[in-house]
Amino acid sequence: MNKITQLFNIKYPIVQGGMIWHSGWRLASAVSNNGGLGLIGSASMYPDVLRENIRKCKAATDKPFGVNVALLYPNLEEIINIILEEGVKIVFTSAGNPKTYTETLKKEGIKVAHVVSSAKFAIKCQEAGVDAVVAEGFEAGGHNGRDETTTLCLIPNVRKQIDIPLIAAGGIGLGSQMRAAMTLGADGVQIGSRFAATVEASSHENFKNKIVELKEGDTQLTLKELAPVRLVKNKFFQDLEGLYETGRNVEALKETLGRARAKRGMFEGDLVEGELEIGQVSALIDEILPVEKVFENLIKEFNEAKIDLTL
Repeated sequence: MNKITQLFNIKYPIVQGGMIWHSGWRLASAVSNNGGLGLIGSASMYPDVLRENIRKCKAATDKPFGVNVALLYPNLEEIINIILEEGVKIVFTSAGNPKTYTETLKKEGIKVAHVVSSAKFAIKCQEAGVDAVVAEGFEAGGHNGRDETTTLCLIPNVRKQIDIPLIAAGGIGLGSQMRAAMTLGADGVQIGSRFAATVEASSHENFKNKIVELKEGDTQLTLKELAPVRLVKNKFFQDLEGLYETGRNVEALKETLGRARAKRGMFEGDLVEGELEIGQVSALIDEILPVEKVFENLIKEFNEAKIDLTL
C-alpha cells in the first residue's frame, strides 16, 4: 500500500491516462479489473456518450474507476452534471484551472486529481485542494506543456514543492520506468501510450498498428501557437510544419487543423490526413496486447528492476 493505492482504493499505483478516442469503458474497466485505476476519456465524447460509457463501465467492473475531464472543452457543465448524477467517485481534470470544479466535486465526496506540466501549477493545484497531482513531462503524447520539461527533471522538482500524492506521467511504458519515476519521488504513475496499444482501447486498429511501428524520433511536439501537442510525423504533421516556412500564422494553422482531425486519425484510422497523438515511449512498444498482459509485464519489469546501485 502507498499513497495512491490508499487514495483510490486500488491494488497497484498505476493510472491509465484518459486519452481521447482510446479510453472508453472497455479499456477503463479492464485496467480497473487488473488492479489499476481506469479512466474514461470524456474529451472525445458527447454528454450522452459519456453517460453510456460510465454506465457500461459500472456494469463491467466493481472496482474503482474515474473520468478524465479536459476543462477547456465545450459542454463542460453538462459533463460535470452527468458525473455527479452517475455517482462517479474519481475525477481527473486537465487543461485548465484546478479551482474551476475541485470544490464542487469534493463536496460530493469525489476524489480529484489534476494534470500539470510544471511545479508552479502543481503548487496551485495543492492550493486549490486537489487530492493528487499528475505531473506530466513533455515526452507524453497529446496536449503538452510549452516549456518542454522532461519527466526526469519535472518529478523531483514537483516533489519538493508539494506534500500531496504525486503521480508521474510522460514517457512511462515499462515497469523499470515506473520504478524510476517512483525513485524520483512519485507515488504512482499514469500511463497512456502503452494502454493505447491494447486490445481493449477504442482507437482504430490502423492506429494501434502504427504505434507498434513507430521508432525513436517518429513523434514531435508542435502547434505551440495554439496548444502544444505531440504528433506522429505523418502527412498531416508535415502540412502543419510547412506553414512554419511562411511564418507562424495562427489562422493558417487553425484552417489546416480543421475539425475532427484527431477523430479522423485515431478513431477512424486515417494515417495520412488524420491527427495522430502518441508519446515518445511508443518507440518501446512492439506489440498490441490485452490489458491483462500489460499489467503482467509492468509488474514483472518493476520487480526485476531492483538493482543494487550501492556505490
